Amino acid sequence: MKSLVEFFHQIGKLKDIPRRGLVLIGAKNPASIADHSFRMAIMAWVLANKKKKIKLEKVIKMALIHDLCELYAGDITPYDYGHLPKDKKDWPKAFDKWPRFSKSKKIKNFLRKQKKEKESLIKITSKMPEDIKKEIMNLWQEYDRGLTQEARFVRQINRLETLLQAFECGRKSKCRPFNSWWIGSEEQIDDPILLKCMLEIAEEFYCKGKKKKK
Repeated sequence: MKSLVEFFHQIGKLKDIPRRGLVLIGAKNPASIADHSFRMAIMAWVLANKKKKIKLEKVIKMALIHDLCELYAGDITPYDYGHLPKDKKDWPKAFDKWPRFSKSKKIKNFLRKQKKEKESLIKITSKMPEDIKKEIMNLWQEYDRGLTQEARFVRQINRLETLLQAFECGRKSKCRPFNSWWIGSEEQIDDPILLKCMLEIAEEFYCKGKKKKK
């Protein structure tokens, strides 16, 4: 039981780690990694119920643990690989474009991030009972590779929640929406149910915002 309490204490620290992307655009009181994972798990549960032949329990668990590794690895964004201006004041401007990489650079970045996150997850679960440790690692690896139906669905939910978070942040801070979140979501989300949800998010936060300005 001691090892479990230690694990619970560790992951509780995710409540104090802000989402990196929101920090980079200068958001006030940005949502934490724990905030993101909690809502993402709820979204995964509710939206997966609309799908057939998908393992609901696995989807929920995967959503809950997918970012545990960021406790020690950090919340690494594509912009952290050489796409940020030197002057911090110009960081928000970088989000007007979705970062592009060559195939070799993309693979290199992925492997570097994967290694760092796996090491972090090993550290977090090092004292856990073997069965739980194994399940968490297997779920994370499945999510990271994105090859199964469940993993692909949860990865797209990740993008969807991030998009919603970005629009909420924009409304709260009264700043313009940044193109990168929308472009990234359009390129990564292809599930019909999630696409419909994405369009509803756009209608609520983007289209209504334009109408109010008029």
